[in-house]
Amino acid sequence: MDYIVFDLEWNQSDTGEEENAALLPFEIIEIGAVKLNNDKSLSDRFEQLVRPQVYKKMHYVTQRLIRLQMEELEKGIPFQEAVSDFLDWCGEECVFCSWGPSDLTVLQRNMRYYHIPPLGRGPIAFYDVQKLFSLTYGNKKSRYSLEYAVDFLGIEKDIPFHRAYSDAYYTAKVFRAIRNEKVLGHMSYDVFSPPECKEKEIFVVFDDYAKYITREFNDKDEIIVDKEVMSSKCYLCHKNLKKKMRWFTPNGKHYYCLAECDKHGLMKFKIRIRRSENDKLYAVKTMKYIGTEEADKVKEKKEHVRELRKLKRRQKHQNKDTV
Repeated sequence: MDYIVFDLEWNQSDTGEEENAALLPFEIIEIGAVKLNNDKSLSDRFEQLVRPQVYKKMHYVTQRLIRLQMEELEKGIPFQEAVSDFLDWCGEECVFCSWGPSDLTVLQRNMRYYHIPPLGRGPIAFYDVQKLFSLTYGNKKSRYSLEYAVDFLGIEKDIPFHRAYSDAYYTAKVFRAIRNEKVLGHMSYDVFSPPECKEKEIFVVFDDYAKYITREFNDKDEIIVDKEVMSSKCYLCHKNLKKKMRWFTPNGKHYYCLAECDKHGLMKFKIRIRRSENDKLYAVKTMKYIGTEEADKVKEKKEHVRELRKLKRRQKHQNKDTV
């Protein structure tokens, strides 16, 4: 099995007025990658400029960041040819790795725009090296820049940053420095394509939390009445837990709940409702055992929601009295 450590550079609309801006918000203009074999030794490289077909003007932020001119991109090849070459180069037995969670989604969105078959049916497991670095060397929550990670690890900066190949090259160097097996167990999931049905939903247990990725639903009401989604089970002993705090939401997108297991302690449940590429909804549910300090933060969040609702009701009554 090979690790494909890749990076994309992309351009975007300067005005947002183009007809295809909504379908293709980011157009890939460069693909760079490093192939690592099973022991993480560098075995090959890939580098390709992509000729723009949608956005004919370089966005000023893109131009400042990667220092590419449109004239240079004209020497590239069409995306359809570039992605075909890239995927052939990757091979069938590989795991994708990237700095941050965006590249796989952008790649698949570009593929869909050109009617190219998707990378797979359902979520794709991959290594988010930015996340792995934070889990290993940071505070586990912050997301650091690639250059910060390179400097932190004392990696030689022998080529410039902010081009697709160079950023893939440095990401591979950081990835190779991460040896902690528990950290390497923290694979991420790209959900450009959510699970196709209930039987193919994702449920994975990491060393200190569990994650559940649902199939698509037509609307939010379907999600919040689904028994599996709204359940409060212990992911270790699989028992239904007694709720210490019922589900609540501060914004209609995130839902929280506290429950307690007699054997394992207090557990926090969090549901994030997301919109899929098919304009449907799916949920990502995380379950984690926590201490009293983190539980108090959840309680404070619920109290804040309660106070806001009281304030809105009060303002509504005042407005009625005024009328």
